[in-house]
Amino acid sequence: MKQKRVNPLTTLKIPFVQNKKIIFIIPAVLVVVGLLSMFIRGFAWGTDFIGGTSMQIHIGSQLNTEALAEITSITEGVINKKVSAVQRTGEGNEDVLIKCTEIDTELRDEVFHALKDRYNLTDADRLNVTSIGASVSADFRRAGLISVSLAVVLMLCYITFRFSFKSGIAAILCLTHDLFMMLTAYSLLQLPMNSNVIAALLTILGYSINATIIVFDRVRENLKLNQKASFEYNVNLSINQTLMRSINTTITTLLTIVMIYILGVTSIKEFILPLIVGILAGLYSSICLAGNFWCILQNGVKKKETPAAAAAETSAPAQEKPRELTEEEINAQTKDTSIMSDEMK
Repeated sequence: MKQKRVNPLTTLKIPFVQNKKIIFIIPAVLVVVGLLSMFIRGFAWGTDFIGGTSMQIHIGSQLNTEALAEITSITEGVINKKVSAVQRTGEGNEDVLIKCTEIDTELRDEVFHALKDRYNLTDADRLNVTSIGASVSADFRRAGLISVSLAVVLMLCYITFRFSFKSGIAAILCLTHDLFMMLTAYSLLQLPMNSNVIAALLTILGYSINATIIVFDRVRENLKLNQKASFEYNVNLSINQTLMRSINTTITTLLTIVMIYILGVTSIKEFILPLIVGILAGLYSSICLAGNFWCILQNGVKKKETPAAAAAETSAPAQEKPRELTEEEINAQTKDTSIMSDEMK
């Protein structure tokens, strides 16, 4: 006799909705940490956002705090102004990245020759020099803000059209959580905020909203199947049914992303690391936050009863309340849904 295969999606019964207060503690703590880091440490702004001159020079040895202080002193002595930042970068932290307000070509050459004499460098050690004016950086900031905002608005319109406005707001809250976690990583790790930031943010917007839509789509199906069950019950059931799918998709994505991070050069790593944080944040928000946000919004829009309405309801004949489905009915409907999904495959 052939043994019946048990679908793991139908056996998970984790109370995500019932434990929403505990679930909200983790992002709340991370939000506090992120805000403190942003106010205390700030961001490692690149010239793309604030304008100025950026010089990357290969020193040839691992730089410690004393070496960075010496390079800062040499640079400020040449340009006669404070530098914005002096950071270690490159393989083995053997490169230095100097950021300052915009300076002309003559001063850039003087800075390099001063470091060349101090550390016995060659002309090939001047790896990269970038200079961006204030007007160009302002245009870049404006374009980045418009692109991210437009993407969020279009996603809200799409989810509202496909599901409901309340689910759209819940999805936007999840996206805000994911993007904030990415910015927290940029601040804590002092990763350079350059043009790659916009690409990373848009990538996570698209990835995270897809995982959220999967959960919402299953909620819509279960609301049709389990019309007598509560909204919270259907949401929790849907999260459990899509849990393994969300985890497996994230693991598959991370396998590729992590390999790129391990084998990539420094500039690639600075782009990939925030993506890893954003993908993990998207997994958490789609499983733990999206459904809970939708439940909170769904219950919050219920109007409070007026005294007259309450009196009328009391005097009116009692109506039968929708009953919760029994365990056998739930398993039967879930089994039918699983069979339909297998047949479609």
